[in-house]
Amino acid sequence: MCSEMGSRYTGMLLLALATAAIIANLLLYFPNGQVLEPAKITDFVWFFHGFLGAGLLVIVPALMLLRGDGEACCAQRCGMLFPVLLAIQGTVGAVYCVVISSLGLLSGPFCDTGGGNYTYPFRNDSLEDSYLFNQPTWATCQEPEHIVLWNVVLFSILLGIGIVEAMLCLSQVISGLCDIYCGTCIRKGQDPSTRL
Repeated sequence: MCSEMGSRYTGMLLLALATAAIIANLLLYFPNGQVLEPAKITDFVWFFHGFLGAGLLVIVPALMLLRGDGEACCAQRCGMLFPVLLAIQGTVGAVYCVVISSLGLLSGPFCDTGGGNYTYPFRNDSLEDSYLFNQPTWATCQEPEHIVLWNVVLFSILLGIGIVEAMLCLSQVISGLCDIYCGTCIRKGQDPSTRL
């Protein structure tokens, strides 16, 4: 975590990913660009996994990493604990996004299967018979138009974002713990033997 340049690049990447996750989650509320009644929106969208999980919970550690303070974090080991805790928070948020996105992909969209009957037509499919691998079954959903493709693309994007964010935040946790416990943080011009 004391590598200032690496932390800043990680922070910029996390900030961009968090912003993309918030936008993708927002788009899930408007299937195919349509405004629907809240009761007709897929239930996993309401878990705010893009807003809260991969968004806000990751933005905080991203901003901390962007702030830098490579030399200041090395001043004391106790001062390095806060960035580790924020990175753990980001990891938890990203994993939450991965779990909810996976469940959203597995259950499929909430759609009209004909005659105004909104249901989850793919919810009880086994993985072998999953709608994800059987594109002709997507025609089961008649309204909103292209809802299956909309949900598959956006939940997949959120799943990918969550995985990348989790790896980046976890790498910051490991780096920070190594800095705290192993004392790998050395300031410029300091003799390693006089570190502590």
